[in-house]
Amino acid sequence: MTMTLDSLSLRTGLSVLDHLDRSVRIPVVDGLQAQGDLIVIPLPVVAEDVRLWDEPRWQDVPPEGVELLRGAAGGHPHTLVAEPGSCRWSTRVRDAHGLAIGVFAASAPVYLLHPEHGGSGCAPGTYVVRRQRERDGLRARLVAD
Repeated sequence: MTMTLDSLSLRTGLSVLDHLDRSVRIPVVDGLQAQGDLIVIPLPVVAEDVRLWDEPRWQDVPPEGVELLRGAAGGHPHTLVAEPGSCRWSTRVRDAHGLAIGVFAASAPVYLLHPEHGGSGCAPGTYVVRRQRERDGLRARLVAD
């Protein structure tokens, strides 16, 4: 099934801003992808730096989704949405760089939805959700969306 921004927004009840084309098809990617101040990375890519706790306490992603991160100063949320029973989520993760928000495991395509950025899709697999950082000379800082 082709998922458009409009169909995802209607299905979840999460709105997007008017400047976005709601008829656009949301691509489903099985690799690295970024959305504003967060980045989604297949777990095997960062397995040396990121580990789940011995008891990760997985939670099913509910129909309304899981807010992963809210933009700076109370801005717009990045929300993980999935069909019931197709994705589970855990924040019980250790990251050598301190950037991981959590890990999700999906058995079907799942989507990240953001009011300003629109949607992006993740193919089935296990992914780490991290904050993005940027360099300013010799200093690194978190990306503020």
